[in-house]
Order: sequence, then structure tokens, then C-alpha cells
Amino acid sequence: MTRAVSATEPELAPSRANYPHCRRAGDFIFVSGLASRRPDNSFAGGEITPEGDMRFDIRAQTETVLQTIATVLATEGAGLSNVVEVTTYLVDMSDFVGYNEVYNRYFDAATGPARTTVAVHQLPHPLIRIEIRVVAYRPMSPPVDSRP
Repeated sequence: MTRAVSATEPELAPSRANYPHCRRAGDFIFVSGLASRRPDNSFAGGEITPEGDMRFDIRAQTETVLQTIATVLATEGAGLSNVVEVTTYLVDMSDFVGYNEVYNRYFDAATGPARTTVAVHQLPHPLIRIEIRVVAYRPMSPPVDSRP
């Protein structure tokens, strides 16, 4: 079974183009790349000061993105413990340490997902420093016990 889900929870920012927050393909859930944009189009961990300077908090952005991913996964009855692969895009690798601090509170090496982190030139808005996409595995129905 394949289906697309656009999460409707009020705490989620709507997609800016024609794509869902996640798409299920059988037992796999593919979550689109998410950033720290809020429903009111402000950004957690990113602001423009009255002087016009941009300020960033990679920890706040990472926390928000991971919480948003958890919310999206919940629409499919899954959670972060179901995540099997993470791809993270960072605008500046100097944010890597702060990103890891937050990431390590959510996942551990023994049971966590495979992960790739990539530096990118830019993301869709100048206040976005991080975008994360994940693949999760959650069987659609419990396995059938075939024992007699």
C-alpha cells in the first residue's frame, strides 16, 4: 500500500509546494525534509534583529525539527524509535557540534538509525540552518503468528 499524508496538526507548518509531510510505502514511512519553520512562518532558532542581523541557534532548530518529525511520524502510528535512516543538511558545518548535542538526546549508536550529514550551500530560507529527512519502518499490521 502506498499513500501520501499531509499532516494536519495545527503545530505543523504547511508544505510550500505540492508534496506531503510524509509518504507511506508499505511498511516504510518517508518523511520529507523538514526545517524549523512554524505555522506562522517564523523560525524556531532563527531571527532577524532590529539592526537587520541574522541570529541562529542550531540547538533550537534541531530540537524543533526532531519534534516535528516525531509529530509527522505519529500520523502513521510511528515514532522516532521507528526511524532507520536520517539525512541531515547543514548550511554550516560549524553547527555540527550543536546539532550532535541535540541529536544524541534522541538517538543512540546501539539502537539509532543510520545517518548521513551533508553540508549544503543554502536551504530555502536564509533563517534555516538545518533540514532533516528520515525513513522509518513500521509494519502496517502486526505480524501473524503462524505457530499451530
